[in-house]
Amino acid sequence: MGHQPRGSLPRRTALSAGFALLAAVGCGTTGEPVTVEVPATGASTAVSATGVAAPADPASVRANELGMVPVLMYHQITDQPSSVYDRTPEDFRAELERLAREDYVPVRTIDYATGRMDVPAGKHPVVLTFDDSTASQLALDEQGNPAPNTAVGILLDVARAHPEFRPVASFYVNSAPFNDPGGQRTLTWLHEHGFEVGNHTATHANLGGAGADEVQREIADVQQEIQRAVPGIEVVTLALPFGAMPEPHELAVRGSSGEARYEHRAVLLVGSNPAPSPFAKDFDPARVPRIRSQGKDGEEAQFGSTVWLDKLASGEVPRYTSDGDPDHVSFPRNTEAKLAPEHESRARPY
Repeated sequence: MGHQPRGSLPRRTALSAGFALLAAVGCGTTGEPVTVEVPATGASTAVSATGVAAPADPASVRANELGMVPVLMYHQITDQPSSVYDRTPEDFRAELERLAREDYVPVRTIDYATGRMDVPAGKHPVVLTFDDSTASQLALDEQGNPAPNTAVGILLDVARAHPEFRPVASFYVNSAPFNDPGGQRTLTWLHEHGFEVGNHTATHANLGGAGADEVQREIADVQQEIQRAVPGIEVVTLALPFGAMPEPHELAVRGSSGEARYEHRAVLLVGSNPAPSPFAKDFDPARVPRIRSQGKDGEEAQFGSTVWLDKLASGEVPRYTSDGDPDHVSFPRNTEAKLAPEHESRARPY
């Protein structure tokens, strides 16, 4: 679980500025994200005389690739919630249905962090993240299919009803994930179906109060466990238990324990607000805020997903809207000051 940090996104440090450059150049030596096909839509492209799909006019779809991205945080999906972090299967399904109706397309954390979100024109990326690797998130039956009332089962069901709602997410796992000793069966299923498997430390440790050796051991141990379960898998994003950053902060990004080394392209906080566009000046992949999935009632509901999705839908908070063209970054001209300098060559203001 985690606490609810407040206030604005921390300022970019020398560490995170260098890390942002690493994220911006793509996947590099750690490999390519899994490609997931997105169904074409008539609104997202035009067809040229040669029969090749041409990018949409960014103004026609009100593209804003400097807008905010909701990175939603989930824990238990259970009929009997025991904390503000839990959601019932009905609540979870309703939130996914809302996202689908409002033209959100799920992407993984690595896709967001590297600015490689394959989202059709006029649609909005959303990152679905799951902490703690519980059986309520994924359990496989004897045939190897996800149980229908788990998070994965519900996500797949909603995606079947809404074909453009891509069934992908990022799962942040501890040791012995999903009550699957060694994790081979469940982690292999996730990897083979295009989901991201990320690091949540071996024992769900509070890294804020740990020494440097313990921090690196907690991160490296679960990385090795994941890689033993799924040979060749890359673990390149981390969700901090309790949102607690280690000291020094760089240990969340890179480090080693024994012969194991790790290097992350994104580090997720517990957070309480939408995340900046990966093309914006204030984007910091070493400190990505998340929004707790929550309704309008209850403890600190103003920080929850229902309130923030309302603000994004109303325009009170500008949301990321794709131009459908991976080679350009499109946005209203009056927001140009938000663009990070390293993306100026790709800018397409209108």
